[in-house]
Amino acid sequence: MARKIIGGAFLSLDGVMQAPGGPQEDTQGGFAHGGWLAALFEEAIGNQVDTLFGQPFDLLLGRRTYDIFASHWPFVPEDDPIAATFNRIGKYVLTRSDTPLAWQGSHRLDGLEALARLKAQEGPNLVIQGSSSLYPQLLGRGLLDRLVLMIAPVTLGGGKRLFGEGTPPGTFRLIEQRLTPGGAVLATYEPAGPLKTGDFGAPDPSEPERERRAKMEAGTW
Repeated sequence: MARKIIGGAFLSLDGVMQAPGGPQEDTQGGFAHGGWLAALFEEAIGNQVDTLFGQPFDLLLGRRTYDIFASHWPFVPEDDPIAATFNRIGKYVLTRSDTPLAWQGSHRLDGLEALARLKAQEGPNLVIQGSSSLYPQLLGRGLLDRLVLMIAPVTLGGGKRLFGEGTPPGTFRLIEQRLTPGGAVLATYEPAGPLKTGDFGAPDPSEPERERRAKMEAGTW
């Protein structure tokens, strides 16, 4: 059976996914709120992570998330179940860099065509962790099959977002959702096709509305 690509992401209410785990995880762009999830982590979120990792899978990572993981997980004792799993499974890294991938079981993918070929092969699903830059690309090529979002009740004001620059318009179908005791939302979505638009406006706009639209088109509104 062909692989599926599943994104698993910790998010703030304003869509930021940068550095949930610690202050030094990722300070790019002056991000000063690393570790924002640690104070909010609860059993229900941990259970969702266990479910995400409950079936055979390989990791699909961007280069920066790979560097973060490769600098951490190989050095965690093997009695940690996540470390044991991550160190054992395949790690596929979407990157054009030729810097060696030293973590055991790591494989370079030099572009979306290589990823599409891997996805079409038989094997375990590919689970994304971190790697915010992957999502616009995967959605644009129709390669993302499922999103498992763990949305914490905080705002961060800035940082790397799940749906960053280049994200194509589209719709999603809600597969399941739960609310945790601490107020986090656990929601699973699948892509559901192109965006459809409508119009709540009056069929015959008023003269002030026509003037407003003219200013908007001219860039003077």
